[in-house]
Amino acid sequence: MTTLDRRRSGILLHPTSLPGPHGSGDFGPSAYHFVDWLVGAGQTVWQMLPLNPIGPGNSPYASVSAFAGSPLLVALEPLVDKGWLAPIAAGELAPSSDTHVDYGRLTQWRMGKLREAARGFFARADAADRDAFAAFCSAQAHWLDDYALFMAVDEASRAAAGFVPWPRWEAALARRAPRALAAAQREHADQVAFWRFTQWCFDAQWHAVRRYANERGVLLVGDVPIFVAHHSADCWTRPHLYLLDEQFEPAVVAGVPPDYFSATGQRWGNPLYDWAAMRRDGYAWWIARVRRQLGLADWLRVDHFRGFAGYWEIPAASETAVDGRWAPGPGADLFEAIERALGRLPLIAEDLGVITPDVEALRDRFALPGMRVLQFAFGGDAEHAYLPHNYLANTCAYTGTHDNDTFPGWWRTATAPEREFAAVYLDCGDDDAHWAAIRAISQSAARLVMFQLQDVLGLGSEHRMNIPGSEQCWTWRFTWDMVGPQAGQRLARLSAACGRAPFDLLQAAPQG
Repeated sequence: MTTLDRRRSGILLHPTSLPGPHGSGDFGPSAYHFVDWLVGAGQTVWQMLPLNPIGPGNSPYASVSAFAGSPLLVALEPLVDKGWLAPIAAGELAPSSDTHVDYGRLTQWRMGKLREAARGFFARADAADRDAFAAFCSAQAHWLDDYALFMAVDEASRAAAGFVPWPRWEAALARRAPRALAAAQREHADQVAFWRFTQWCFDAQWHAVRRYANERGVLLVGDVPIFVAHHSADCWTRPHLYLLDEQFEPAVVAGVPPDYFSATGQRWGNPLYDWAAMRRDGYAWWIARVRRQLGLADWLRVDHFRGFAGYWEIPAASETAVDGRWAPGPGADLFEAIERALGRLPLIAEDLGVITPDVEALRDRFALPGMRVLQFAFGGDAEHAYLPHNYLANTCAYTGTHDNDTFPGWWRTATAPEREFAAVYLDCGDDDAHWAAIRAISQSAARLVMFQLQDVLGLGSEHRMNIPGSEQCWTWRFTWDMVGPQAGQRLARLSAACGRAPFDLLQAAPQG
């Protein structure tokens, strides 16, 4: 299914933003509570950011693996229930803030708990759990084995000498000589087993959350970043698929040209794909990656879709993205290969930024819904494609994405002409702009409309998830006392009136 099946609406919220007692949101009780809140609010979609391990700056878009899940999302309560982890005392990890993740403190504490749970599992797990673990390791061996070894070697390297990028590991290991790999497996056997265990826990817990959501009519939208990190299991395992020099260092890196977000563009620094090499093996890595992600979500948002038509190539020596150039992507060839292997794909094209006719043609060739962001709609006139009256049905519309300010924050910082245009178009003022925005896209023809939870709750800029081009973002969390009953009731009634939720919710959820 590549077209959206009916009118739906939902919430954009990463699991790390959920409440919980252990310093960060995870797949514990609050994930299930949030699904229940979605159902009560008439929402049938939960969209999130990539579930991969976080990278520099705590970003989920710079991961050590395109296949692995973040160990920090593994809930600790099920591990205690299994008897693998000792009960956690209340306040053992006293959070520095209920509304932001302190990754510096959190990561060491949580990983310590996972190591304790792993020791408990390997010492005390029953036969059923051991069989389930073995089955997972066998089914996912095509990526799991390399990931676990990469993490074990990386961990040992950091302990001995601090961070060392994989091209600077011992030469035979960097080049993946078979004897060096076998020796590393023997040397780091316990740690390899630990990293496999964390992935099994992630997979089992996430599938339980997904099952709970799907059984209640809530579909999940995952996120596939177009690029991978240089220091990653993916790049180490298959360096021939990237534009690297003889020392395995990137010759050119990824980013975007100057745009709305930055006058110097964004230099992401990811290695670029050698698309010719990928084409020669039938895009096997991409097919495996999409298959894995479709095992975790119902739909996938494909990040930076325009990069498949043409991408911004930046010399590795450049400090900004200004000196980049456009280079051709794989185009339809890639998506045809994926469809041949996996069938018609439930993908959403993130077609924001510098969009040219070839990008639109690629999107439309595969009938992929594009994205429209209301915050960008008021810089022009009534013909602007992001205004709700111009939306096509096969569209995903947003009040704002994780890269935007919250809608109340945007309203306060918009230029005077933008705010005047928005005030007339949305028929709103300072106090109700966020609800007017939600109403406007809900009434549009777009089959899918998504709201940041911050916009439903009317929260300001201090609750923003990310500021593109900056670091130390991705930390925002909400608390249940921010939510209350009124926002969900109002959203349910509005969604019902706009044909995005059962009509009986119009009467069943009195407005507070």
